[in-house]
Amino acid sequence: MTFAHIAIIGLGLQGGSIGLAVQAYLPDARVTGYDLDPATRARATERGLCHTVCESAEDAVAEADLVIFCVPPGAMGKAAAPLRSAIPADCLVSDVGSSKKRIAADLAEALPDHVVIPAHPVAGTENSGPDAGFATLFRNRWCIVTPPDQTDLVKLSQLVEFWEALGANVEIMSPPHHDLVLAVTSHLPHLIAYTIVGTASDLEDVTQGEVIKYSAGGFRDFTRIAASDPTMWRDVFLSNKEAVLTMLQRFTEDLTALQRAIRVGDGDTLFDHFTRTRAIRRSIIEEGQDDSRPDFGRSDHDGAAKKS
Repeated sequence: MTFAHIAIIGLGLQGGSIGLAVQAYLPDARVTGYDLDPATRARATERGLCHTVCESAEDAVAEADLVIFCVPPGAMGKAAAPLRSAIPADCLVSDVGSSKKRIAADLAEALPDHVVIPAHPVAGTENSGPDAGFATLFRNRWCIVTPPDQTDLVKLSQLVEFWEALGANVEIMSPPHHDLVLAVTSHLPHLIAYTIVGTASDLEDVTQGEVIKYSAGGFRDFTRIAASDPTMWRDVFLSNKEAVLTMLQRFTEDLTALQRAIRVGDGDTLFDHFTRTRAIRRSIIEEGQDDSRPDFGRSDHDGAAKKS
């Protein structure tokens, strides 16, 4: 047993999934949780996301040996600071945020007396809240751990073992490198999705409602990630703005090159670009990070698929 008592602060998709996963895969461990929203706490209790959903964050962390903050990136420091004296001295503190450099600094400042090792499970859906969590969210997905310099190697090993027990594949990175990688693999795609869906919404009057009416294929898939939690993504872009702006500049240059190819009728450039990107898509499937079935695994006969 790596950790005997895990406390989760924030009981949405990530926090709820951790609670359910611990109960499924680490049955000897105890899970306590807290969420600032009373309605979320009530629903988390109904769903059994934790063994005990506490009425205060202090109660949730009081006897924990691992505390995981599952709140939006911009709220990490604010959520952690009041718990400085409540979290046991030998307790490991971590998180699930998708921008690590800023979060690492905020948690270290809020909890200077504790060992803080940030982490980011690269797993999620467009859904949020206490009803969104499920125990298998992390199975065969990557969890990137970003330890600070001169970290406690024993606690680092324990955190790696914890995520592996929940089914994740663990990679260790520096916080700046993590932020650059995630800017292109996650943050920029979300920004593009939000932009395209917003543009389509602005054109609804022009197209007499046909954008939404005929939203099959690509536009439909963009709307999926554009449905993600707006609070979290606002904080992600603000906390990782340097890396996002770097990747956005590169994307703008590439988009301009494709725009020129279309304008001048350069089919070879378009074909070569699409061939290269198609190979990348196939590599993602080979890595087991997506479904190889046609139409992303959707089926007209699958009720769950219709929901997506």
